[in-house]
Amino acid sequence: MLKTKQLLKKFAKEYSSFAPTNFELKRALVVTKLSRYEVEQLRHPELSREQLDQKLRDRGTDVEMLLYLHNLHKDFERQIVQSFQNVGCEVKMSSRSSLSKDVMSWADVIVPVGGDGTFLLSANRASPLFALSQQKTPIVGFNSDPKHSEGRLMLPKQYSENPAEAVERIKNGDFKWVHRSRIRTTLLGNNGMIPESTDLFRHTAVKMEQVTTSPEVLDDNMASKYKAKMKRVLPYLALNEVFIGEHLSARVSHLQLVLNHQDLVNKTKCSGLCVSTGTGSTSWHTSINRITGCDVEDLLRTLPNANTPDMQKVLENVEEIAQVYNQGLLFAPDDPRLCYSIREQICVGVWPSPKTFKSRDFVESVFIKSHCIDANLVIDGSISYPFNDGAKVLLEVYPEDALLTINLD
Repeated sequence: MLKTKQLLKKFAKEYSSFAPTNFELKRALVVTKLSRYEVEQLRHPELSREQLDQKLRDRGTDVEMLLYLHNLHKDFERQIVQSFQNVGCEVKMSSRSSLSKDVMSWADVIVPVGGDGTFLLSANRASPLFALSQQKTPIVGFNSDPKHSEGRLMLPKQYSENPAEAVERIKNGDFKWVHRSRIRTTLLGNNGMIPESTDLFRHTAVKMEQVTTSPEVLDDNMASKYKAKMKRVLPYLALNEVFIGEHLSARVSHLQLVLNHQDLVNKTKCSGLCVSTGTGSTSWHTSINRITGCDVEDLLRTLPNANTPDMQKVLENVEEIAQVYNQGLLFAPDDPRLCYSIREQICVGVWPSPKTFKSRDFVESVFIKSHCIDANLVIDGSISYPFNDGAKVLLEVYPEDALLTINLD
């Protein structure tokens, strides 16, 4: 048994670092973002262009700015398509609504054009679980508006100014492969059913997963430990994070956590749980845990020697101290660990239980049981599942689930 486990670990490690040696850029799938103006068009399909513009103006929207940003994105989109065509590449285009398994399996490379949201959408769909295939299609993203969007997941901003250079380097193989860890989400229960999910961007039901994964019987050890009979893996792998909490942010989230399959059950009341990857550590994870120079100053002034000359010199550098601390929150995108963060954990009376339960820590796996009233489990801020009282989930990282991306740094 030990030998088998070692072989499986070796295979997983090799699979995670697998880079296609015969990669050829012949077919590119360009995934386009929906501009804010297009979103308004989808929300009001009964209105003509003139009627929509007037409705937006009546509510105080800057229509001219919306149209400017819309046209800016569309112009850049056409530039990306032309850059790939210029190197002899066949190009297809897809949007959030038309992205399918078939068109993704057709492509040699997936090219999200927009911001990090478009990249995350593409990453969620570029999943072996979603695509029903072991094929790993690489992703490389272009930021269509670097002046208004940070685009941490996209290529550096210099390639937004000269996308043809980036495409030429990809065509010539002048890049590095990066394997970004992703979170596999497994629901545990007694019937193996998956609740209906919601696309948070369009506020519509998402039914595609109903045909992509099958329920499995839990082994005796897992069944006994987590009081469940069946498991079912969700088809979407989280590149940034999985968030669990009450739908109404003002309501307290009541959760139980088991870390690394230990026997200890940790109980918390909080404003939600964020479980992040290394890729996601630059995003919500940092926003939850970052400190400011004011925080550092307030803490230092509580010390007995706060008024000494040496401490006064330290107080002159509170912004730098905060910056160093915040930079330390980040971890590598290929790190196999997860980092959970409890938002605003209640620390009075009997909470948390046990009192030694950390509000943030690195783990290999985390099991969560909900005692919430109207909660959701949200994958990368995009796909939402109900997660109410009694719901159970296991979050893990598998090397073979890593996202294959292209790095031009």
